Amino acid sequence: MKIISFGDVHMATRNLDLMGEVMRDCDLVILSGDLTNFGGIDDARKVITEVRSVCPNVLALPGNLDQHEVIPFLEADGIALHGKGRVTGGVGIFGCGGSNISPFGTPLEFTEDEIYATLRAGYEFVRDVRPLLMICHPPPFDTKCDRIMSGKPVGSTAARRFIEEVKPDVCISGHIHESAGVDRIGPTQIFNAGPFKGGGYIVIRAEGERLDARLEFL
Repeated sequence: MKIISFGDVHMATRNLDLMGEVMRDCDLVILSGDLTNFGGIDDARKVITEVRSVCPNVLALPGNLDQHEVIPFLEADGIALHGKGRVTGGVGIFGCGGSNISPFGTPLEFTEDEIYATLRAGYEFVRDVRPLLMICHPPPFDTKCDRIMSGKPVGSTAARRFIEEVKPDVCISGHIHESAGVDRIGPTQIFNAGPFKGGGYIVIRAEGERLDARLEFL
């Protein structure tokens, strides 16, 4: 199975037009948060509709710049990963959207305890499945994927703790636009593709009980 993941779309879907060859044999697209730019259901629906035009199978998280109403919308559409988990092509996929608390008071922020509980709730759906793919909009704390321009790490301590405990094969995050990159926490590979308008995306191939993941740019 081939999965393509990207996030921090913020309504900027133009790069989908450049991904024809990448999407040609794609089985699933995972949107890792911030579909909109402070938008609600209508804006989220527009983004998902455009993504479905290139790959009909989509799963998605809300990000901190999506309104709270996006959570039940994604659930009603059957594609939610926030506090949810599902098995697709033998891969256990679960996640948490929004972000940890920031100084900016964005629409969808959670305490570290709430992030941990949301990840745990999603994980319970797939706890006996391997390989395991975690989608968490806020990156885990103190990695190459969570540093703002000053170099300060601002990721989620709960996401890091959960990774250290559960050891998913891959964690895909986003949120920190300037920290596109790849890192590792123990056996878990950590990815942040940066904002979609920057051309970053992640390709994940499921091969038996392992995931082969890499960060690519248009």
